[in-house]
Amino acid sequence: MKQKLRVGVLGATGMVGQRYVSLLANHPFFEVTCVAASPKSAGQSYREAVANRWRMEARLDEAIGQLPVLDASDVEAVAKEVDFVFSAVNMAKEDVQKLELAYAKHDIPVISNNSAHRWTNDVPMIIPEINPQHAKIIDCQRKHLHVKKGFIAVKPNCSIQSYTPALAAWQQFEPTQVVATTYQAISGAGKTFKEWPEMQGNIIPYIAGEEEKSETEPLKILGYLDEKEQSIKPATSPLITTQCLRVPVLYGHTAACFINFKQKPTKEALVEALINYQGPVDLTDLPSAPKHFIQYLTEDDRPQVRLDVAYEKGMGVSIGRLRPDKLFDWKFIGLSHNTARGAAGGAIECAELLVKLGYLTK
Repeated sequence: MKQKLRVGVLGATGMVGQRYVSLLANHPFFEVTCVAASPKSAGQSYREAVANRWRMEARLDEAIGQLPVLDASDVEAVAKEVDFVFSAVNMAKEDVQKLELAYAKHDIPVISNNSAHRWTNDVPMIIPEINPQHAKIIDCQRKHLHVKKGFIAVKPNCSIQSYTPALAAWQQFEPTQVVATTYQAISGAGKTFKEWPEMQGNIIPYIAGEEEKSETEPLKILGYLDEKEQSIKPATSPLITTQCLRVPVLYGHTAACFINFKQKPTKEALVEALINYQGPVDLTDLPSAPKHFIQYLTEDDRPQVRLDVAYEKGMGVSIGRLRPDKLFDWKFIGLSHNTARGAAGGAIECAELLVKLGYLTK
C-alpha cells in the first residue's frame, strides 16, 4: 500500500490485544496509532499499562509502547486517531454489542475478535480462505446503519479453526454428521500457567458457551449470502455435536473428529482435497495469509502441538490421522494456533482481505 491505514486496538492490554500489537508492528498495510482499554489503564503509556503483564514472545515495539492508552468507551477520541479498529475488549456481550455498534455508527469499521455480533444477520463472520464472498453483506449493513464507511465484521471462534477448514475442503463429498472433541489451550482463556497454576497437570471438561459456538459457527461459515433478505443464511448440514475441554497447553487447539458423508470418498480423495484446497479468492498478496492453508501429515503421531502449531507462522491448519471408523465413515485429528489463526492473526488477515476488496480505506 502507498499509505498505511491507521488502526486502533480496543482491549489492547489483554492477551489477544497484545497479540494484535505484536503482529501489527511493522505491518505493511497497517500502522497502530491508537491503543485503548478500560478506564483503569487510560492515561498511562502503553508500555506502563502492560509493564508487568506483557505475555508475547516478541519485545514490545518502541513506538507503540509510547502511545497513550485511551478509554475504549470514548468513541469520539479513538475515532480521531484511526481509520478502523480491531476489537478485543473483555466485556459482557451486551456491552460489546453496544460499543462495537457505536464505532460502526461513528463511521469507523470494526474487525472484531468477540462473539457478540457473530449471529447478527448482516455481519459477516469470515475465514478468508473459506468464505470471503460473505464480505458483500457489508454493503447491506452500511445501508441499515446509514453510514458510508463504518461496519462490523467478525472472525469466528478459535475452537472451530482446527476442523472447519477440513469441512470446507470436503464440501464436494457432502458431509452430513460431525462429532468433534476439542482440546483447548489455556491462552484461549487469556491465561498463562503463571496466572493459572491449577491448570498444570489438569483437564477441565467445561468451557462456558464453547460447545454452542463450536456446533453452530461452522454452519454460518459454510452458509450463503441471501441478497434478497440481506443476511447470511447458515448451511443446514452437517449436523455438528461437540465437547470442549481445557487442557494444560499454552498455545494450540486440537480437535478429534468423526465424520459421515453422503458421498463415499476414498482416503486418497479426502487427502487430495485437503492438500489442494483453494478458496474462492486468491490471497497470495495478503501479508498474513499462509502460502499453504492446510497441511496433511502422514505420521501416526501427528499433528502435535510442539511440532506443528507454528505451521505457516501459526496461520496454517494441520490435519492428520485420517482413518476409517467403525461407527462413522472417517475420523481425523486437526490442529490450529488459537491466538494466531484463531484470534488476532485471523482478524488481521480478515482486515487485509477487506482492504483487497475495497471495504477498508483511508
